Amino acid sequence: MRKSLQGMGFLLTLMGISGAIDHLWTQPILGIVLNAFNRFVVERVPGLQENAILANLGLAACGILLIVVTEALSRPRRTT
Repeated sequence: MRKSLQGMGFLLTLMGISGAIDHLWTQPILGIVLNAFNRFVVERVPGLQENAILANLGLAACGILLIVVTEALSRPRRTT
């Protein structure tokens, strides 16, 4: 379960970074997969259309947060 959540966090991070790059420049690598958030969410929500770069960077931050929290919760706790 931990590895799948970390994989999802990694994918969200890649999608966020890819979407931000796509708004600044073109994204030639795996555009269909990595820009799905851009195409299906950002383009359909009016508030996100105005701040598309921030929305994508927020998605990347959520992915990093998911990785960090999953790693922190998977470590065994020591009792002293």
